[in-house]
Amino acid sequence: MSKNQYNFYKNRYIYGMVRLTMHTPLEVVLKKMEAVAPVDCQNNFFQICIVVSGQGYLGLDSHRTAFKPGSVILLTPDDVHHFELEQPTEFLMVRFSSSYIRAFEWGKMNQMECILYYARHFTGCIMRTPDDNVLVKSIVTSLLHTLEHPDLYQEDVIKHFVNALIVIAARNIEKAGPPAAAENTDKKLLDIIHYIEEHIFDPARLKAAEIGKAFGVSASYIGQYFQRRSGETLQHFITQYKLRLIEHRLKFSDMRVNEIALEFGFTDESHLNKYFKKQKGVALTKFRKQYTSVAVKAGSDS
Repeated sequence: MSKNQYNFYKNRYIYGMVRLTMHTPLEVVLKKMEAVAPVDCQNNFFQICIVVSGQGYLGLDSHRTAFKPGSVILLTPDDVHHFELEQPTEFLMVRFSSSYIRAFEWGKMNQMECILYYARHFTGCIMRTPDDNVLVKSIVTSLLHTLEHPDLYQEDVIKHFVNALIVIAARNIEKAGPPAAAENTDKKLLDIIHYIEEHIFDPARLKAAEIGKAFGVSASYIGQYFQRRSGETLQHFITQYKLRLIEHRLKFSDMRVNEIALEFGFTDESHLNKYFKKQKGVALTKFRKQYTSVAVKAGSDS
């Protein structure tokens, strides 16, 4: 497979912002960018950007953080971002859809989905573990070599490297914990978060009493401990994580509402709709239509 087959995406403009749409589950491309006036962009896919050379700043929502060679940046479909380059810069862009994540049989499937929730509070390099920096450097070198030397097995080789990169990204995001967590998040808090991720589709297992039982403590203690260490209540964390996953399915998948309800353990579509409307102030179908109408307008204006 030629490297050009990994580089099919279409620019769509909406209110002065570039909307990048990917039409394949996975793309890997080495992109050279010049130091020009920055333009806000929003993707309909996840993108891991590894800085190969050059430096500058990433503008993400209201934040601005520096990057340099070796920086690993993760952008989600909701991120409005731009790059402010101080010099010509090369990025290795690894783009993948939610369908790509869900199609692969990860050993820790729900941990992979933590990307959907945690990534948004990272405003710069996501790497937190020095040993993982060594692994990422090796993977990047291997990906660049594979792109430069295409053969019959290129697609499979690239997928293996990309999957390793996604796992490493998820591991570092998890180690950072929730947005308000202490810098050196302790193991117990991470274990609680992992438990929630593992059982996010089973409401009965997400009750404070059940979580406390899993860790040998009372419901009140587990709630107090989580809030003290993370900066938010246990229930708020669970609700926001679940909503993030539901929103993502509504925006970027063709799943029916009743299928989403079944996946997350709601009794039926009506039950899920009441839950979603209470939290977001808008019905499920209206939320999906609003997002779809924006995407359609972007396409018609391109």
